[in-house]
Amino acid sequence: MNPIHLHARAPAAALLAAAFLTSTAAGQMSFSVDWRSRSLAQPASNTGGVPITEGDILGPAPGAPGLGPFPNVSIRLLGGALDLTNFSTCQGHAPLTPCGIEVDALASGLDDALFPDAPLTGGPRGAVTMPRRRVWFSVDEWATGLAGTANPPYPQVVTEGNNPAQVWDASADVFVDIDLPAGPLPPGAVTPNNVGTIDGNGVQSSSGRVYFGVGLREPNNPLIHNGDNLDALELGPQILMSGARIYFSLDAGFLDPLNGTSNSATAAVNGFRGADVLTIRPSTGLPVSLYASATSLGLDIFGGPGSDDLDALALRDNGDGVFQPSLTPYDWVGGGRDMLLFSVRRGSAVVNRPDSIFGIPIQPGDILTTPLPTALGGLSPFPGIFIAAENLGLRTARGAVGQHGDDLDALDITEKPCFDCNENGVEDAVDIATGASSDNNGNGIPDECEDKVVEFCFCDSNAPSPCGNSDAAAGCENSTGAGALMLTNIAGGGSVSVLADNLIFSTTQVRQNINGILFMGPGTKPAAPFDDGVRCIGNPTFRFALENSGPAATIVYGPGLVATAATRFGPAGTIDPGETWFFQCWYRDAGGPCGQNANLSNAVKVSYTP
Repeated sequence: MNPIHLHARAPAAALLAAAFLTSTAAGQMSFSVDWRSRSLAQPASNTGGVPITEGDILGPAPGAPGLGPFPNVSIRLLGGALDLTNFSTCQGHAPLTPCGIEVDALASGLDDALFPDAPLTGGPRGAVTMPRRRVWFSVDEWATGLAGTANPPYPQVVTEGNNPAQVWDASADVFVDIDLPAGPLPPGAVTPNNVGTIDGNGVQSSSGRVYFGVGLREPNNPLIHNGDNLDALELGPQILMSGARIYFSLDAGFLDPLNGTSNSATAAVNGFRGADVLTIRPSTGLPVSLYASATSLGLDIFGGPGSDDLDALALRDNGDGVFQPSLTPYDWVGGGRDMLLFSVRRGSAVVNRPDSIFGIPIQPGDILTTPLPTALGGLSPFPGIFIAAENLGLRTARGAVGQHGDDLDALDITEKPCFDCNENGVEDAVDIATGASSDNNGNGIPDECEDKVVEFCFCDSNAPSPCGNSDAAAGCENSTGAGALMLTNIAGGGSVSVLADNLIFSTTQVRQNINGILFMGPGTKPAAPFDDGVRCIGNPTFRFALENSGPAATIVYGPGLVATAATRFGPAGTIDPGETWFFQCWYRDAGGPCGQNANLSNAVKVSYTP
């Protein structure tokens, strides 16, 4: 656990920043829930009984992401660290009771800008991949998805929403686009599509879909609110790094036209508007401040102050912490201006007002950008539609008074996939949904990754030896005259199942009674000389305990390495389903050919399954 943040308004004991979970984007997922969510007042799994609130920045439950069920989610940062006025008095309040502490949108200020992609070299053999910036989003409990976009058997809003199957599983889930081009995109620009990537509870829903979950509650019937609504989202570690700046918005107080109740009025309680973007750097103890005003975003204009609510946020600040609104899309690429993309809540006055780019009615499911000025061709003083909701597979009711489209509830833009077991730079769920990968057993993992163990980093022409001591079938030659060979028991009953935890690594062709260390990392690096061998695993690395080769001249690790890693390395070194980890063995070798008295085995790549 990270040190407790000091803060001006709340006692130090109430302010907590939880550690990062894993090295993947999903493991570093931060989110919030709304004031109707059933996780409220439940004890977080990592805080010794501290109750969850709608003002906290949350993280996945222990053991998540994976296939559930799970314990309660974790708290990464208590709402007091965001300078929420009522936080200390609202801790422990029951769900369905607004308390003026709801965090409505969240960003690190370092989201990826949607500009053209470039080739990226990666993977153990230097494969060239083409990364994409993808749009991640959530919807609220009323969402149904756009009719006709279902793509069974893969989860989408239309299969997880409340129509026609009455599933009600969508509001705790996170969805991702499938190969959207760069915006601005009007309605109908592309075939509408999305795929579920992060589930609320990780348990098969009544729709028959199952994919990796985080520990939230499902289903969430909007008439009785028996589950959770994921209300803000940020993927990646930046938001909780030391000294990080956090950007967020707070809930407005106007009437929700679908459920007939008022929102929580958190923004007004804290002296702001629901369409303002706020910022704070918790490590400084300074109070929250206004980053981008509602009017600078083209909001609170038609209905006056407090009439609009910013409901999702993706932000790329140019580094000065001062908002310079974008005038035209992509003028933020050069760093002179800031990318600020957002949505508005159902019931906002700006809904059905003409946007400034296309002149069409704005909907709650649209991804919006700052207004296009009239001098540059802007058609209204309101926000511009950057990606119309229909392109995301969301239902709309453009221009229809009294009708309501789907709410886009949370937003993030990233390049790095959450789950990419085949290392092609594409989200596994997208590979499956597009047919690039098969998933015959329906567990959300591409079949080519199932029980996948690959030996690599042999001391051959791809990994030149330090002193001519090559061994093309193992690590570099040692004092035995051969290279150390590390293999697993995958052919003898071992598996890459996290739950089974029965994988064994055995390193042979070393001297008797010498010490060695198994180490692992989440990525690779170009093969480089290291002692008498070559190293192919990049930083960060995690080292298991010292082991001796004994009379059998074999260094053995496992079974039980998954459990050992979780205990020994903590969240950053926890092995989760869907992740790929790389292993290599370093060992003592007095009298070796290059005179360094130590050497390395080959390496092994392991793609883990539930």
